[in-house]
Amino acid sequence: MSDKELRTKSDKKSIDQFIHQVRKLPQQGGTQGGEQGRLIFALDATASREATWDQACHLQSELFLATRDLGGLAIQLCYYRGYGEFKATGFVNQTSQLLNLMNGVSCLGGRTQIHRVLAHAREETRAKAVKAVVFIGDCCEEPVDELCHIAGELGMLRTPVFMFLEGADAHAKAVFQQVAKLSGGAYAPFNSNSPQMLKDLMAAVAVYASGGAKALQDYSSRSSPEVRRLTQQIR
Repeated sequence: MSDKELRTKSDKKSIDQFIHQVRKLPQQGGTQGGEQGRLIFALDATASREATWDQACHLQSELFLATRDLGGLAIQLCYYRGYGEFKATGFVNQTSQLLNLMNGVSCLGGRTQIHRVLAHAREETRAKAVKAVVFIGDCCEEPVDELCHIAGELGMLRTPVFMFLEGADAHAKAVFQQVAKLSGGAYAPFNSNSPQMLKDLMAAVAVYASGGAKALQDYSSRSSPEVRRLTQQIR
């Protein structure tokens, strides 16, 4: 079996496991009073991720496209970079708005600030419910206990965090898995050679944030043959 075939097989398995985790989350209905679901899209914008930033800019449109028939989604962009820089935009509901925000960001060297992402999400959802948090990063340089504590608080607030790990850093994998588990979310790895995998994962979270687990099931039935085949295996 070629390296490409091995990567494809691994990608399919990861998507399968991720969607299985999402489908096991507590059932939640749509948003109240026709309001859009709120999702925080958080990114590591340190120098190590510069090579794949453009890919993330391109794929963010999937968050909106996947939820058009569910009343849409309001998304807030968060990122950290450089020396202690952390930014959070307002919530937007158009692909062009989010893309313009992301295009205005350049990657700068610095340490990870995942704790600030989680703490910000905690404060946002205390003010008004945030249905899900998506985080994309490639490493973790922070005390694990602090991250786990805030992740547990988010779990109590019913705001799951979906941790997507670029690459294969063993320490980051362990931390990301713990954060996802404690918050009630899910973890999945990806790499720069698997843009379709990240596209499917982001779409799955967007649908869940907008309409709940039932909406995800309905979405998978209308999705690509690959996604349908994977989700049909999940009971």
